[in-house]
Amino acid sequence: MLSDREFRFLAALRIGHLATADRGAIPHVVPVCFVVSGDTLYVTIDEKPKRRPVTKLKRLKNISENPAVAIVVDRYDEDWARLGWVMLHGRAEILTHGTEHDDAQALLHSRYPQLGPMLIAKYPVIAVRIERTTSWGNLSVQGAPT
Repeated sequence: MLSDREFRFLAALRIGHLATADRGAIPHVVPVCFVVSGDTLYVTIDEKPKRRPVTKLKRLKNISENPAVAIVVDRYDEDWARLGWVMLHGRAEILTHGTEHDDAQALLHSRYPQLGPMLIAKYPVIAVRIERTTSWGNLSVQGAPT
């Protein structure tokens, strides 16, 4: 589903924006850390302070009501010749345990050392099954800001 250029771009950039919508189609967008494995993008819930308990997070509630999501990973640069983005559309699942959950947490741990001291194994993982990709601009990764 992802071209090699898109995959390398996603692997080089460190933050994406997850868009969910509730059953009334009211959008909600949050910045997320992510990792791509095969045709799935994973996002974990971490221990950074939240305004509400994990079980009440709007992104999780929205996914339970409406699993259609989008994720945009973009690069801004004052040199507009370097602008680029990849948008993924798919259906999200909330993984609370099991092999896929644990493997996703391990991949996220290896990509983001900041997760090291956090006990994220007890938290859900959002698994986005990528159905469609769109990209634009300069997706080169040489010297890409991370």
